[in-house]
Amino acid sequence: MRITFPPAHERLGAVRIYEAGRIIELDSAGDSCDADAQPDHAFLSSEVLEMAHRDLTIVVPIKNERRSTLRGVLSGIPGGCKVVIISASEHAPIDRFQLEREVVDDFVAATGRPVLHLHQRDAVVASAFEASMPELCDERGLIRQGKGEAMLMGAMIASGLGSRAVGYVDADNYVPGAVNEYVRIFSATIASARSDSTMGRISWQSKPKVQDGGLVFNRWGRSTTVSNRVLNELLSHYLGEGTRIITTGNAGEQVISMALAARLRFSGSFGAETGQLVDMMEQFGGIIQPIGDVPDRVDVIQTETINPHFHEDKGEAHVSGMRELSIATITASPICPRHVAEAFPTSVAAPVRYPAFADRPALDVEHIQKVGVTGLDP
Repeated sequence: MRITFPPAHERLGAVRIYEAGRIIELDSAGDSCDADAQPDHAFLSSEVLEMAHRDLTIVVPIKNERRSTLRGVLSGIPGGCKVVIISASEHAPIDRFQLEREVVDDFVAATGRPVLHLHQRDAVVASAFEASMPELCDERGLIRQGKGEAMLMGAMIASGLGSRAVGYVDADNYVPGAVNEYVRIFSATIASARSDSTMGRISWQSKPKVQDGGLVFNRWGRSTTVSNRVLNELLSHYLGEGTRIITTGNAGEQVISMALAARLRFSGSFGAETGQLVDMMEQFGGIIQPIGDVPDRVDVIQTETINPHFHEDKGEAHVSGMRELSIATITASPICPRHVAEAFPTSVAAPVRYPAFADRPALDVEHIQKVGVTGLDP
């Protein structure tokens, strides 16, 4: 794989947000090059990528997706990666979680790869998390339902599995080849990282929509367009000059080194993706007093894909809800200047933000495997 890493970036304290790179080759022959010798791009052999896959846990949050779509997503995840599916799917009137389990069982039987498939509201799963992150649980003792909560669960599980990094792939992707590209980018980003604290975020080449009987290849989605603008306005305020460098405000496809993931304070619900960028600016940007030690550098690597991103259109109400929560997460931050918050008013409260799990007791993954592992005996 040959992937560019543009040197252009904006810097806020220890945080460096890089201009989006691009893919030159998805598959390249030859030996991997030294990233320090080629600062503007990386060339990673298949062998290096395969090694990186083994250090990576891929988390797939899912809610009521079609069986065929989940099957395609699983088929696109490269072999060697650990796979964790965290489901918020309905049990009634149709047990969609059980339908997912059938797809997972078939995949495991065909490939021999174990998959950890969990329901977000499972009591056994909640009992394991309650010892490490009780804030995740509601008054019934069950884990709160939301995408950000699923992402935090996935990061903690990946840490318990000993992974070097955790990657996220949305479950509504119609193109298995796009999923494969995302994960290859994840591995390339971590394998060529210059910092232990690195995040890679996917910028889609396009997000096609059917319009007037044809395909329109839009550059960004309806929610991401607004989130990018708010984040760039916030960043511009502290830089003292305008910037449009952030193009991945609502990047559901992303990878985080475990050293960084353990320090992040994940926002719940649909505030997760924008909340990560805001939290890094808060903790490591030099704007307010940091909570702990600040790494020498925190790199945010954005990469534009070759594959377009096809997924189900869940309607304007869904998109509007995502957009509102994303914006509220930004404008509720103590570093958000007043003029930015007033320019982007929202009618919803910011989602809860959870503590970092770096200093929490280790998650008992074996306890979770009793209800979630298919393809292996607990």
